Amino acid sequence: MKPVHLVVLWHMHQPQYRDPESGRYVLPWTRLHALKDYWGMVEMLREFPKFHATFNVVPALGIQLEEYASGNFNEPWFSLAFKNAEELTREDKAEIIARAFQVNHERLMSRWPRFVELYEWSRPAGGAQALVTFTPRDWRDLQLLSQLAWMEESWLQKDPVVSKLNSKGKDYTEKDKSALKQKQLDFLGLVLPAYREAAQRGQIELSTTPFYHPILPLICDSDIARVANPGTPLPRRAFRHPEDAREQLQRARDYHEKIFGVKPKGVWPSEGSVSDQALTIAAELGFEWFGTDEGVLGRTLNVGFFRDANGIPANADRLYKPWRAQLGTKSITGLFRDHHLSDLIGFVYSRMDAKAAAADLHGRLRHLGEAVQSAQPLTICLFLDGENAWEYYPGNGREFLREFYGRIQSDQDFRALTASEANAAAGEIPATTGIFPASWINANFDVWIGHAEDVAAWELLWDAREAYGRAVEARKQGRKDAPTETALKEALESLLAAEGSDWCWWYGPEHSTANDAEFDALYRKHLTAIYLALGQVAPEELAKPIKRKPEHAVQIAPTSMLNIKVDGRDTSYFEWLGAGLFSPERRGGSMHGRIFYLHELRYGFEDGRFCVRIDPFVEALSELEDPEFRITISGAAEATIVVLLERGHVQSFAVEKDRLCLLNPKLVAEVAFERILEVAINKDQIDLAGQTKLRLGVALWHGGLPVDVLPAEGFLDVQLGEDHAAWPPELKPE
Repeated sequence: MKPVHLVVLWHMHQPQYRDPESGRYVLPWTRLHALKDYWGMVEMLREFPKFHATFNVVPALGIQLEEYASGNFNEPWFSLAFKNAEELTREDKAEIIARAFQVNHERLMSRWPRFVELYEWSRPAGGAQALVTFTPRDWRDLQLLSQLAWMEESWLQKDPVVSKLNSKGKDYTEKDKSALKQKQLDFLGLVLPAYREAAQRGQIELSTTPFYHPILPLICDSDIARVANPGTPLPRRAFRHPEDAREQLQRARDYHEKIFGVKPKGVWPSEGSVSDQALTIAAELGFEWFGTDEGVLGRTLNVGFFRDANGIPANADRLYKPWRAQLGTKSITGLFRDHHLSDLIGFVYSRMDAKAAAADLHGRLRHLGEAVQSAQPLTICLFLDGENAWEYYPGNGREFLREFYGRIQSDQDFRALTASEANAAAGEIPATTGIFPASWINANFDVWIGHAEDVAAWELLWDAREAYGRAVEARKQGRKDAPTETALKEALESLLAAEGSDWCWWYGPEHSTANDAEFDALYRKHLTAIYLALGQVAPEELAKPIKRKPEHAVQIAPTSMLNIKVDGRDTSYFEWLGAGLFSPERRGGSMHGRIFYLHELRYGFEDGRFCVRIDPFVEALSELEDPEFRITISGAAEATIVVLLERGHVQSFAVEKDRLCLLNPKLVAEVAFERILEVAINKDQIDLAGQTKLRLGVALWHGGLPVDVLPAEGFLDVQLGEDHAAWPPELKPE
């Protein structure tokens, strides 16, 4: 096979959560990911000395890590999590209920039965009941477990203090809380030194991103969004400030050198966003390489990288190599990630056994080396966020990474290289005149400028930038009413922070979080701080939220018993009228680098059967060859209906109970598919003993991999009893 040069880049990023007015950290994610991900991701490479990797540290993250490491930070959630439980006010308790359960329930919360118990107890009346019924013991346990859930995997297993608290599981004391608080403070100081040390020993390369993570092409010229998508809505006045783009890059370069001792050779442009103008500035500042997505390369070369049934891209020989972007007299080398393989790590392998997932990824990489024709070694790039995926993996993904790193390190046909090492080892690098302006998400900029909320945010930024520009000009002219140099410096800091990409990430329909309101308010605070620093009155518009209240999913419980004809058709409006509904805010096609195939889910009860209807995104589903649906219904035990489609029709189905296949599934279940999937399973196949609810989950598999699930958290609770148009609960047998 061809030698494979594997370039793995882990992108480490959090926006600036520090309130410019109060200095408080509005959200805790920098601290929590520092404890769970940032140190462990680089430290575990010590076990695999021949595996080299690239870590991208965004300066806006770095300055927060520095402040946390100093121990001199103001984060209300940190203070509240370790406050004496006997002294909690009603407001404190309401805040704990709102914050403590913002953790992956399936992988993290479920480790501690006590954490799950507190969650279940907190749910009635939207948490109001917990405010009066929780005892100090309950609050102490909830405080500590909400922090323990975010600790690095190796600390949970091996650190004397943390592992003891992990094993204890409940009945924590104030002394326990103090011990964990001190451990967190100690561990926060380890993060940046671990990166410096790994870089100094030559195992990793550290790259950077424009300081506050802006979308540089849009900062240079917001109108460029129309090149990738002519239908993109634009602000009425173009935002054109390439000087700000240069400032963001120069600051990143200077900060990186200050913290890590050397200038960065590479830049990961925020969200892989590139344009000729942005890359020219990067090249002028001395950057030697950049990274982005295969979609950008495809549009640059005007070719496609569509995969065949074996996962081999068309034009693979053009994808698996670096390319030099020639920009007038300047040039800079680009590395282009394999979108498909990167997404398998980000979205799919978390649902598989760690060894099987690592073997699958290694096998796919080997197959590329065997099948792709090239005169040079293949340079295959896996680029993705270094923190967000792991909470969806068992054990925070550490077993998967160890298995994968070990397989690559021991395979003589592979060299895991840093980005600069891969460029040096690639041989002759072909050139392209310029780059197509786009990001790594759908090869356009729609996430940041494609919706009315995004446009509103850009309009407010334009106004603030103009106010700052007028103040700078007044200072140059020596006017008496001009702000001081200190005031201008403060205003510029807030302006650059407001140019960050994270604010518009949460505007529009693509993404939503429980913290939408905080993100919205923080963006408007950064803009307000510009005017305040300049001694001006901020516009009234900055007091009004930009983000509408999010609706994560429409959820309707069943209202009547059903009578379903299982034929795979939407037979009539009335057939599923009384069914329960779970309909998340999804769009067909790719979103956040992911394709959704499952649209919504209906379910309900007949006297003797439980019925499920799955509405897919038909066009997206049609692109999958022979997909497989797995519908799991859990009572006291699990029953799973596995439906295999072939050319759009049911090829076969099976019923699994306790992981054993029933010999004649047609005796206990009925299945049909045309444009929708309809499934009914006999009541006697579901173990209801002692149950007050069922759990329902749907997964879509393709090529041996889970590619989509409904709900995203894994399971939907389906209540039993006549009040829920359901079967009555059954008592446990004596």
